[in-house]
Amino acid sequence: MCSLLILAAVEGFEPIQVCIVIILNKSMKALYIALGLGAIYFIFQSFIAGNSIKTEKQKYRTVVKDDVLEIRYYPAATMATVYSSATNYKSVASSGFGKLARFIFGGNNENERIAMTAPVRMNMSEKGAEMSFVMPTKYNESNLPKPNDEGIQIHQSAPQYVAVIAFGGYANDEKITTYKNKILQILSERNIKVIGDYTFLGYNAPYQMIARTNEIAIPIEWKE
Repeated sequence: MCSLLILAAVEGFEPIQVCIVIILNKSMKALYIALGLGAIYFIFQSFIAGNSIKTEKQKYRTVVKDDVLEIRYYPAATMATVYSSATNYKSVASSGFGKLARFIFGGNNENERIAMTAPVRMNMSEKGAEMSFVMPTKYNESNLPKPNDEGIQIHQSAPQYVAVIAFGGYANDEKITTYKNKILQILSERNIKVIGDYTFLGYNAPYQMIARTNEIAIPIEWKE
């Protein structure tokens, strides 16, 4: 730095002018790096969000939809489920996801990779919890590879009508409770009978930070 100032003085420039130029150059370089990293991050997140849209979703039919909630009919689907004694979202997510992921990534009697679908389904209560992956529609109980982990149960879900409310961002116990209570209040006001416990539906990978979708689904009595 001193040599630069001496050289500047020899060349006829004021030392303070040289310092300002050096600082500005460093600031511009830092700005360009920050903008470049920001662009890379945005492209990565856009790619992840695009893949999320392409992921096979559990099939359902919309019966009624308004600005607040949606009534859906879900036909039977093949599920892979793990059960645990966990009673909150964080515990269920950490304990169940790894087991199910190993199963679809080849931890089965066929060493077959099974495509990930959405949503991941989670049921939680004071009695315990369960997490389920919905199997791709090409599988059923007879042709689905058998999990190596005996703690994973393969079963067919029952057809049902559910009321659904959505929210964005990352899910946590506070948000889940807030939206569960909100939809229960709406159903009560509309005299729609609830016939079971709620299910949390998560649609995005943990590393997706934009365009996240979460839902609370509650089974209801409904006639068409």
